[in-house]
Amino acid sequence: MIITSTANAQQALYLAYPPQNHKTTSDKIFLIGTASPQGKITVNGQTIQRSNQGHFAPSFPLKLGVNRFVIRHNNKTINVTVTRNSITPNIPQSGGFADNSLIPKQSISALPNTPVCFSAIASPNAQVSVNIANQTIPLFPQPDLVELPANSAILTDSNEPIINSITQYQGCTKFNTIGNLGTPNFQLKLNNKTIAQRGEGSVNIINPDQLKIVEIVVDAGVTRTGPSTNHSRLTPLPKGTIVSVIGQEGDWLKLDYGAWIKENETRTLPNLSSAKATIRSAKFDKNNEETKITFPLTLPVPVSINQMGNKVTLTLYNTTAETDTIRLEYDPLVKSFYWQQVSPDKIEYYLELNPDQQWGYDLNYEGTNLVFTLRHPPKIESQNSQPLKNIKILLDPGHGGDEWGAKGPNGYPEKSVNLVVSTLLKQELLKRGATVYMTRETDKDVSLQDRVTMINKVKPDIALSVHYNALPDNGDAINTAGIGMFWYHPQAEDLSKFLHDYLVEKANRPSYGVFWNNLALTRPHITPSVLLELGFMINPTEFEWITDAQQQKNLAATLANGITEWFNQKK
Repeated sequence: MIITSTANAQQALYLAYPPQNHKTTSDKIFLIGTASPQGKITVNGQTIQRSNQGHFAPSFPLKLGVNRFVIRHNNKTINVTVTRNSITPNIPQSGGFADNSLIPKQSISALPNTPVCFSAIASPNAQVSVNIANQTIPLFPQPDLVELPANSAILTDSNEPIINSITQYQGCTKFNTIGNLGTPNFQLKLNNKTIAQRGEGSVNIINPDQLKIVEIVVDAGVTRTGPSTNHSRLTPLPKGTIVSVIGQEGDWLKLDYGAWIKENETRTLPNLSSAKATIRSAKFDKNNEETKITFPLTLPVPVSINQMGNKVTLTLYNTTAETDTIRLEYDPLVKSFYWQQVSPDKIEYYLELNPDQQWGYDLNYEGTNLVFTLRHPPKIESQNSQPLKNIKILLDPGHGGDEWGAKGPNGYPEKSVNLVVSTLLKQELLKRGATVYMTRETDKDVSLQDRVTMINKVKPDIALSVHYNALPDNGDAINTAGIGMFWYHPQAEDLSKFLHDYLVEKANRPSYGVFWNNLALTRPHITPSVLLELGFMINPTEFEWITDAQQQKNLAATLANGITEWFNQKK
C-alpha cells in the first residue's frame, strides 16, 4: 500500500486530475500528475516544476468555454479538455427572462397575510410584473445581484461575494383568499414588445384553522434554516416529535417553530387538532456513566440544544409550563439547573456543569417523555505504561471500497493511506492501554450512516475520522499543505485545537487550520467527534511525506502522544 521511490522512478506520464472533459465554474484549474523524474514535463509548451519524485500540480487560468491542455513528457502525450461554464444567467439577446430564473420554482404554500414573493432575472430597463389570482404585482429592479460563494470557498481562503451586474426583479404581496391560486404568469414589456412566461410553481394559501400536523418518523429528522440542502442544519428532531406545518415549498415543509424539513421524514396525523404541549416537573436519574433528565410532556414537541463551555441550553418549543416544583440532583457533573418560560410557547432549561469539557449527549422521546442524557467524563486511571487505560477511542478510516477519496499525483487513493495510518494509530493507542474500535479494517464500503451508527452504538470517549485533503478547482495545490482539523459541536472544539497545535509543533508540519464544519463524521453528538485532515494528497511535495512508510509510523506515534496528553489534561 506504500508507493516507493523506486516505483515512482519507473512511472510513465500520468494525469490524476482533472478527468477528461471536466466541467467547472472556476477561473483556474490545477493539473495533478506524475512521471519519472528524468526529463522535463511541459503543459502547452511551458515547462512546469516538479517534486523530487516527479510529481506536479501547477494551476492554469481558464477562459470561458473550452480549454485544451497538452501535457508532454519524453515521448508520451496526454490531452485533456476542461470546459469553464459561466455562473451568470443567460438572458436572451432580444430580451426576455433568463432560463430557470422565475421564482417560485416549485409549488409553495403559505398562511394568509404572510408575504409571498416573486422574482425573475430579465433584461434591464424592462417593466416586469406577475399576474395571479386576478392581481397584478409589479416586480421592481433590485440592486446588483450578490452571489455568495460556495461553502467550499473558505477552504481556499476566497469567500468573497460575487457582484453580478445582471438585473433581478422582485415583488411581494399578501393574499387573503384561501385555496390554490394557480401558477403566476410573468410578463415583461420592453421596446414596445411584451413577453409572457408561465411560472412553474403554484401558490396555495392554507387555512390557519386547519394546519397539517406531522410526526417525525426517522431517528433524527434533519431540520434546516430554509427549504433546501444549501441551508444550514439545526438541531435534529427526535423520532416521534409532533409539530404543525405552516408552509411548504416543493417537498420541504415549514414547521411552526421556524425550521424546515423534508416531507418524506414525516407522516401526517389527520386526527390531531393541536401540536401544543404542557409540562410540569423534570426528573433526574444518574449512574456512573451518565445523568439522565426526563421531561414529561403531554405531546412530543420540537427541541433544540445549545452547548457553550460548561453550559447547555435545552429549548422546548410549543410548550407551556405548569411547573411549581423540580427536584434538583446535584452531582459531580451537574452544578446548576434552572429554567425560564421565555415566551408563551417556548421554555429554556439551563444546565451548568462542573467540568469545562462536555463528553456528549443523547436526546430522544420515550412515548411523550423527552429524555436528555449527559455523559459523564471518562474515568482516567492512567498508569506509566498504560496512560489511556479505560479510555475508549473510535477510529474511522475515511472512504473505502468504491469510495476512493482524493487521489495523489500517481493515482494512489486517499482511502488506502487513511487505512494505513489508522491501523498504525490503533496499534499505538493499544500500547497505551486504550480500547480501540475501527469502522473498517479492510478496503470495503462503509456508508456514512453506518459509520455514525457505530459511533452512537459504541459511545466512545472520542471519535476520530482520519482523512487526507484536496481542494476545489480554484485552489493552489502546490502551496497549500498541512494539518487541518474539523469540528461541529462545541464539545469537540478543544480536542480539535489541541491535536492541530500538537501535530504542527511535534510533527513539524505546516498548519492548514481549524475549521467548524458541518460534516457527517463531525455531527455525532454522543461524543467529541473530530475529522482530521493530515495532509494534502494533491500537494506534490507533501504527498511524498504522506506515502513514506517511516513518516506514517512517526505520525501515528505523535498523534497517539497528542491524544494521551489531551486526556491527561482532562483528569
